[in-house]
Amino acid sequence: MNVIRYSKAFKMQCVQEVEAGTSCAYEVQRKYKIRGTDTIMRWVRQFGSGKYGKVIRVEKAGEVNVASTLRTELRRVKEALADTYMELALEKAFLVVACERMDQTVEGFKKKHGGRPPTRRCKPTRN
Repeated sequence: MNVIRYSKAFKMQCVQEVEAGTSCAYEVQRKYKIRGTDTIMRWVRQFGSGKYGKVIRVEKAGEVNVASTLRTELRRVKEALADTYMELALEKAFLVVACERMDQTVEGFKKKHGGRPPTRRCKPTRN
């Protein structure tokens, strides 16, 4: 496979044609029989003036604050979820240790108590 190297002057000429609007990148590619489909656009990004092919986002003042607020809220929710997972893991580990100390399986404990904490029975008081 032959590797084709293009001079900087040739690349600049192709970029200039695209930026001038006389030809699109695909037309320049076909005109000079350049094999790579993204080659011309890569040259435009590399050697161009920067005005062609850039995406510019225009936002109202309120939209910037909304995006920032949503990012902050998302970070807070992710942290809360991570905390909840940690608490659940600790509770599961505690249950395993407690069941080992009571010589009972976790499954047996769950069946017996139905997932409910044990209720305390009060002794009747005598008057």
